[in-house]
Amino acid sequence: MFLRYLQFWLRSGNAHAIHSPFVFQLYNQVIRNTKPYYCFETLEDSRMDLLTSQESITIKDFGAGSRVNTSKQRKIRDLAHHSEKSPNLAQLLFRLVNYFQPATIFDLGTCLGTTTLYLAHGYKHAQLYTFEGDLGLANLARQRFEKFHCSHIRSVVGNIDDTLEEALKEIDRLDFVFFDANHRKEPTLRYFEQCLRKSDENSVFVFDDIYWSEEMQQAWQQIKKHPSVTLTVDLFYIGIVFFRKKQPVQHFTLRS
Repeated sequence: MFLRYLQFWLRSGNAHAIHSPFVFQLYNQVIRNTKPYYCFETLEDSRMDLLTSQESITIKDFGAGSRVNTSKQRKIRDLAHHSEKSPNLAQLLFRLVNYFQPATIFDLGTCLGTTTLYLAHGYKHAQLYTFEGDLGLANLARQRFEKFHCSHIRSVVGNIDDTLEEALKEIDRLDFVFFDANHRKEPTLRYFEQCLRKSDENSVFVFDDIYWSEEMQQAWQQIKKHPSVTLTVDLFYIGIVFFRKKQPVQHFTLRS
């Protein structure tokens, strides 16, 4: 991963490399913004509770699995450490939602719900669907959602290969998606195509871990070439995709 990041860093740029007013504003007001928002401290206190938990849970992983622990029996603190998104990334997702204010959000991969809570706090008027294959994890996450009074979160439990299509039938438009369910090429591209059917030119798709493996790098390159995609922002840990019809096709690789 270090070599991949070094290669990314050598070809990436900063604000001086941006020749798009839309991306320049996004980069300076959202991506590079270090302002501590009202909910960050509380959400990080909740994360600390998970990181110090002594409890264990038996889980069924439908995705690419963990590189750290392949056991079905996992300690909650280990899941919080290795599977939850970092504070920096979770807070960036909050800022993206806060900036674009999407009415409908799909969070493909709940885990313990930390990222979901950041998305939910980003825009409390959104209808947020969060997808988790394992019932035990989904129940733990639901308890946290209730603690934060996030009634606009709907937890969808089951194999996303089955549940995503059903959830898409319930909505008219999909404004924001965070893809973090399965770090393999074929499922990632399949979920992308499914969600694309309910997108419009204002939708925002965010893909996690685009350099996680050769497969994910291939998936990211294929997504960038899709005829519906007009603009992408590669931040190494995530890739952001836009479908702005009046936007010339551009692909940015930027240091965050």
